[in-house]
Amino acid sequence: MSRAPAAAARGRGAHRPTAAAADLTAPAEDYLKAVYELEREGTAAATTDLASRLRVAPASVTGMVRRLAGQGLLTHERYRGVRLTASGRRAALRTIRRHRVIEAYLVRALGYGWDEVDVEAERLEHAASDRFVDRMAEAIGEPTVDPHGAPIPSREGAVADTEYRPLADLADGVTADVMQVSDDDPSLLRYLDDLAIALGSTVRVVDRAPFGGPITLAVGRAQRVVGPALAERVLVRPHGAQPRKRLAAARHKAG
Repeated sequence: MSRAPAAAARGRGAHRPTAAAADLTAPAEDYLKAVYELEREGTAAATTDLASRLRVAPASVTGMVRRLAGQGLLTHERYRGVRLTASGRRAALRTIRRHRVIEAYLVRALGYGWDEVDVEAERLEHAASDRFVDRMAEAIGEPTVDPHGAPIPSREGAVADTEYRPLADLADGVTADVMQVSDDDPSLLRYLDDLAIALGSTVRVVDRAPFGGPITLAVGRAQRVVGPALAERVLVRPHGAQPRKRLAAARHKAG
């Protein structure tokens, strides 16, 4: 009996991490994720930024940065901050993929709320193998975004972000679809549930109070009032606007 089908099944969509990536500890993966997120915001990550994001002492950041730089995953230049190497970027995206696929699986397959999944995925992302995560993705139809609208990196480590606009930027009368929501505060997500605002919801700006005041929205047949701070954390695509892709695949696969 041929073993080819079994081998093909094992290799379907499989990707093999480098030895360095496979040996990373959970804290190291968290550091690489944090550097990636800070780089996406447009700047090299300062050690103080990393300490704040990870809620650790600056001295701990310095030690971990040196270790990861020694593994070829980061570069660190004095006064210029920390940046991922190509290998570090791939490792960060592997962890981000695991996190976001797990979130999607918890919502789609197990009925979790979108406000419950971030903490669970944070625990599981370091323990789940890539093969296990790939099987989870297959089971729920290969999602391209997580429950909050963030893009899920591919098995090969490519990711293409779409640039959306904050709801706070919309002018009166503009109609838009909700595409992505900040996921770092479960209470915010629960509040959006109370307002019937979810991914895919259509909203229209009815009125904006002056001097940074509240924004009145039409959500379905109801009107809802949101503050500008909340509206900054809800990203939308105005009707008729062409989505702008921030294609990062080539950069992430290079090297």
